[in-house]
Amino acid sequence: MGISILPQAEQEFSEAVDWYNDKCPGLGYEFAAEVAATLERISNFPEAWPKISRRARRCMTSKFPFGVICQVRKDSILVLALMHMKRDPTSWQERVE
Repeated sequence: MGISILPQAEQEFSEAVDWYNDKCPGLGYEFAAEVAATLERISNFPEAWPKISRRARRCMTSKFPFGVICQVRKDSILVLALMHMKRDPTSWQERVE
């Protein structure tokens, strides 16, 4: 199933990669690979992740404290947010269509 990503989620991803690379060179690239693996899991099993609202699901990354918030649509998946789980967990909700 195809995945599209909202610009806000792309920005969150970019900021997280930069933050991890600033903390430890190369760690941002490990984070990026982990997010890519998470997106692959979502694509392969779109209905497997718990619902966190009526129209959104969350799939956690395995090695980092981030969740991918997405909507499973009829023929595609829309990534709404890439959220650090210790930050405001509701900031993505205005992005739900």
